Amino acid sequence: MSGTAVAGPAPVAGAVAGAAAAASAPAAGRAEALASLRGHTVLVKYGGHAMTDDTLRRAFAQDVLTLRAAGVRPVVVHGGGPQIAAHLDRLGLRSDFLGGLRVTTPETMEVVRMVLSGKVQKDLVGLLNEHGPYAVGLSGEDGHTLTAVKRYAEVAGERVDIGLVGDVARVDTGVVRLLLEGGHIPVVSSVGRGEDGQVYNVNADTAAGALAAALGTRVLAVLTDVPGLYADWPTSERVVDRIGAAELERLLPGLGGGMGPKMEACLRAVRGGVGVARVLDGRAPHALLDALAGAAGTGTTVVPDATASASPGSSASPESAAYLVSSEASVTSAPPLPSTVPVA
Repeated sequence: MSGTAVAGPAPVAGAVAGAAAAASAPAAGRAEALASLRGHTVLVKYGGHAMTDDTLRRAFAQDVLTLRAAGVRPVVVHGGGPQIAAHLDRLGLRSDFLGGLRVTTPETMEVVRMVLSGKVQKDLVGLLNEHGPYAVGLSGEDGHTLTAVKRYAEVAGERVDIGLVGDVARVDTGVVRLLLEGGHIPVVSSVGRGEDGQVYNVNADTAAGALAAALGTRVLAVLTDVPGLYADWPTSERVVDRIGAAELERLLPGLGGGMGPKMEACLRAVRGGVGVARVLDGRAPHALLDALAGAAGTGTTVVPDATASASPGSSASPESAAYLVSSEASVTSAPPLPSTVPVA
């Protein structure tokens, strides 16, 4: 497996050149920041407008290939909200959201499973593999990667049944680690199977946070359709540059819509040993590479409590995101984890 994964360096070099030409971070700073990530795993949650615009899709693929070529070990977890909604519309099936989560009937679950693992994932894997045999797709069902339990939404303080929606109860990283060791890019769809055999629709942000924590990744990056976490929406459009886990936990109950699951995933990740979590505006080409390479003003950064307390004035962003990647004071290295990790 590893022999084929590293074959064909020339196409990847072309992808790196394309990404480097388009990314806005200075070349020297980008190279230095990515060098600090060499050998480390970075998990990216791929979603939002970046999945539906062809220019953004290709820019994202270039960024992932650039990371791999730089010696970083990328893992991609993806959703497929727009594609699922479009398919449900074509079938005349209603699609509702409660607490930022899609109400999932058995009929909806069939569509979710088909679209995520059969359409969205195949398209992304195919895009990455235009440059070589690098990406491998798998569902959260495969190898018991994501074991799920039924999840309820909370609306106005009441618990509401939203159907076949799951939360992650346990993560088995065995298959993902095997692919990483072979030089591959694992691309994981957010579907999980329960102990009872029931298949659940797991929010992709939730899946990403749980898998990042189980793998002990250096970075979790979440692509979305807004600039980051707003400080006082809708009164102000000011984006929170940096926030500690304790402060985020305090704010979490008041976060509405799709931002709630995203920030919950970031909180779960940094509390689970991930060095830093980033929420990025995926509408900007090469947002992922820019953020990891130290471009200023890219999204919201969530740091562990120890990092936040050790840095006076933590509400202000450091001069560059590279600080949060490379500084020993800003990144906690997670110890090696067993293959199967229960999720708190």
